[in-house]
Amino acid sequence: MDIASFIGIFGGIAVVAFGAILGGSAGGLIHPASMFITMGGSYMCLFLTYPLSYTIGIFKVVARVFKVTDYGEKALVQRFVALSEKSRRAGLLALEEEIEDFEDPFMRSGLRNVVDGIDGEAIRSLMENELNQMEERHNTWISLVNAWATLAPGFGMLGTVIGLIGMLLNLDDKSALGPNMATALVTTFYGSLMQNWLLVPIATKLMYQNNMEVKSKEMIIEGVLGIQAGDNPRILAQRLITYLTPSDRKSIEAEVLKD
Repeated sequence: MDIASFIGIFGGIAVVAFGAILGGSAGGLIHPASMFITMGGSYMCLFLTYPLSYTIGIFKVVARVFKVTDYGEKALVQRFVALSEKSRRAGLLALEEEIEDFEDPFMRSGLRNVVDGIDGEAIRSLMENELNQMEERHNTWISLVNAWATLAPGFGMLGTVIGLIGMLLNLDDKSALGPNMATALVTTFYGSLMQNWLLVPIATKLMYQNNMEVKSKEMIIEGVLGIQAGDNPRILAQRLITYLTPSDRKSIEAEVLKD
């Protein structure tokens, strides 16, 4: 579980609720009709914007922000150095027995092409194309969340307009003007809350996860091509280590760059 996401969700709403209590307006923020217009209306609009499968599947994608994603960059460096040493010692065909043990189909496919003797440029083209398609799929989901973030405040304003119309139709009751105005403004509050507390942060974290996965795939491409080209394991290690954070780099340099 990604604790940071839970802190963001519950911490954000706690801060807003505490501020509302201090301001004496907490009771007026609970309004089911406003929630329905803002949340339901903006979500329904997504059906007009994207295909059915995407609109229904958005909740499964949003759930990814609560999962810790570890693409094992340090392990990738260690594994590719070991594979490079083995291929230089026993030949590329010696890697065939290990290929099926790899869980990542992207890495497995790339190494299979190496063992099959496919040209390096062809392997690069195949793997980069697969990476680009993956990133395009991710960006489509992220754009869907961003679209929802854009729509929510608009429906909040729409709910406010609906509330104001109802208020203006009952101007005879002067005592109800203040409460009716407050109710009308609640939908604007919900729209802003959805955008700034939930949807924009979720889209940003999904983009971060996408970038991390793309980086790990780029490491795999470099490792596969380094093995195909017969690079020195030390040179390959130095190339792959550049993808790591400074702290991870220090912890693994002594092992993979040993003399």
